[in-house]
Amino acid sequence: MADDIVMYEVADRVALITWNRPERMNAWTAALEDAYFDALERATDDEDVNVIVVTGAGRGFCPGADMDLLQGLGGDEGSLTSGERRAVTFPLGVPKPIIGAINGACAGVGLVQALMFDVRFAAAGAKWTTAFSRRGLIAEYGSAWLLPRLVGTSAAMDLLLSARVFLSEEAAALGLANRVVDADDLLAETMAYARDIASSCSPASLAVMKKQIYGAWEQTLSEAGAESFQRMVHSLQGPDFVEGVQSYVQRRPAEFKPLGQGTV
Repeated sequence: MADDIVMYEVADRVALITWNRPERMNAWTAALEDAYFDALERATDDEDVNVIVVTGAGRGFCPGADMDLLQGLGGDEGSLTSGERRAVTFPLGVPKPIIGAINGACAGVGLVQALMFDVRFAAAGAKWTTAFSRRGLIAEYGSAWLLPRLVGTSAAMDLLLSARVFLSEEAAALGLANRVVDADDLLAETMAYARDIASSCSPASLAVMKKQIYGAWEQTLSEAGAESFQRMVHSLQGPDFVEGVQSYVQRRPAEFKPLGQGTV
């Protein structure tokens, strides 16, 4: 529904999740976080969903925490620092690809959420900033761990220490954004990319690859290599491998099983 704080819709095996506080440029609140994570759980459980796209309603993506909350005026929407909450890194554990369509200002906790996406498309000219040091804060919610792994230590130091504003074009040059797209075409191009993955790739393969990539950050090369060899042997015995080969030989679209039914 248009009046929901997070909108959720599914088409062509892609779930589109839209943060829906356009009057506040989708500034982050505990209520928004809860609704977003609920939507991710819904997409995880939905066998009709292979890929997830996340974007913001209106002209902003997320400029950070709602300033009313930061001033202690959050009302009944709650605090970002108290109560029972799922970890902010929750999206990293979602077994389906999450692709961000970053349509506008991306700052603070909004940038942290962008770090949790597996792939990031960004509107040309959109402004990004870590913001933390200019608010008397530290590198929040694991960003000091994630950001260097995406852009390197030196670039992460620059972005965190200076909290300077940079544009999507620089984000792409740093490796933080995968693709920069004209704002008017952003969602269409992101959805086309997501639909291609959703229709052509094994959901089980996608889930295992996410585990491999994020798990390998804490492994040695030999450990990652040994694990991948075991997974490869297992995948060669699975139905998705058979289907992948047969669809290629027969020159037809693959018909992979939903996540939980396919095996790699």
